[in-house]
Amino acid sequence: MSRTALRQVPVPSGVELNIAPSSLTVKGQHGSLDMDLRPSSVKVELDDNVVKISHDSSIREDRAMAGTVQALVRNMIVGVTEQWEKRLEIRGVGYRAQVSGKKLTLQVGYSHPVEYEVPADIEVLIPTPTEVVIKGADRQRVGQVAAEIRGFRPPEPYKGKGIRYLNEYVRSKEGKKS
Repeated sequence: MSRTALRQVPVPSGVELNIAPSSLTVKGQHGSLDMDLRPSSVKVELDDNVVKISHDSSIREDRAMAGTVQALVRNMIVGVTEQWEKRLEIRGVGYRAQVSGKKLTLQVGYSHPVEYEVPADIEVLIPTPTEVVIKGADRQRVGQVAAEIRGFRPPEPYKGKGIRYLNEYVRSKEGKKS
């Protein structure tokens, strides 16, 4: 039996949760998120500011989907109350980042600056020129934007230059021997 689906998700004050037959909407101080509830075997109910997830059958896929829905609902509630955050670190001589409006400009060793158009629901902050902070309500979108930015210059294993997640371990290789 799925143990994850048995855990109830508390709804904090200031969060509005609307449950329709095939969709779920969560509104909070950091935005609004929607989720499609297509598997009809998974039921989502709100009872005394606690979200309860249940499933009808004993089919393995239904139990797994109930646990997935529970995790997604929890992530949505945390996102609209606190916001999700990913931190990137830029290493390399002359490597830096700057943001102006909704455009992130990276100088990462190419002959030209790399420009990235930040999505509307994501906020990018630059506390130092070598650190990028990505914030947003949707956990998946925050992770996707961080992965796209990291993909412009992933860390290389010889000198460690590139864009990496904060505290990411990059295994370094030994160079050529003469």
